[in-house]
Amino acid sequence: MAESPVLVVTQIGDSTADRVLDELYGRGVPAVRLDPCAESRDGSTSLAGYFDATGMKGAVRTSTRELDLENVRSVYWRRPTPSRRPGEMETVSENFIANETREGFLGLLGSLPGAFYVNHPWRIRDAEYKPAQLATAAHSGFAVPHTLVTNNEAQARTFVEIHGQVIYKALWGVEVLGEDEEPLSIWASSVRLDELDERVRSCPHLFQARVPKVADVRLVVVGDEFIATRIDTSGNLLDWRLDPCRIYTPIDIPDHIQRASRRYMQVFQLVYGAFDFALTSDGRWIFLECNPNGQWAFVDPPAVRRITVALANALTELR
Repeated sequence: MAESPVLVVTQIGDSTADRVLDELYGRGVPAVRLDPCAESRDGSTSLAGYFDATGMKGAVRTSTRELDLENVRSVYWRRPTPSRRPGEMETVSENFIANETREGFLGLLGSLPGAFYVNHPWRIRDAEYKPAQLATAAHSGFAVPHTLVTNNEAQARTFVEIHGQVIYKALWGVEVLGEDEEPLSIWASSVRLDELDERVRSCPHLFQARVPKVADVRLVVVGDEFIATRIDTSGNLLDWRLDPCRIYTPIDIPDHIQRASRRYMQVFQLVYGAFDFALTSDGRWIFLECNPNGQWAFVDPPAVRRITVALANALTELR
């Protein structure tokens, strides 16, 4: 297995993946970085997958390397470039090419014989649906805030009237372009009753009762490794990412949170998960969401190191 490479599927500039790649290189483990849709746009990347009664074989070739699809030991699926860019106006032909590029590369790279995935791209997508996250979290034993997903204005108004302090979250973290063509982030935001109008009917919205928290917690799970970081902000912010002066400190993980996390990961068949919790004044951990491909290189340095090692171990463990 020493000559079998780890495949890291991500875009150039992914500093999170860089940490894992550096760890693998330092151990003498061969690793190949690939951003298939981006690298195929200039025509320099080709793929060939052959199928018969014995299974699949083939290769992906770029201008600098060749990857034998039968010889990949494991895959770290991070954040490859999408097959289409946000805001692109596509012709019928361009749309067809973008879809076929996605389906071809995703289909082949998601079907590597014998490879171990962290996480498998299909499991990532399954676990990204926020309604599924909330239902699974409750089933797994987490405390879950009162939440409403609706496109009904009357239902939304009633929810706000009952719960008072309510926040809105996007159901999907799609990149949105502003008028200047720069990407915009959709942050969690407070909802006032007088803001609710016919626009609610345009699409489903996620409304959630605000949790009275004293801090946030980011819990990263990699297999049997649990690494938690408390996040304190300088104000009572809905989204800790808005505070550039936030403070990260390690925090002990209650046993029942570990048990619930294991059940949650098993349901979605995840190896890696980044859980977000609201921490209340009486020490309760309230589940907010779990990103199956969430960032982790921003937390306290000891936690970053532990996560890096845990991921490298998972990708190189003999099975």
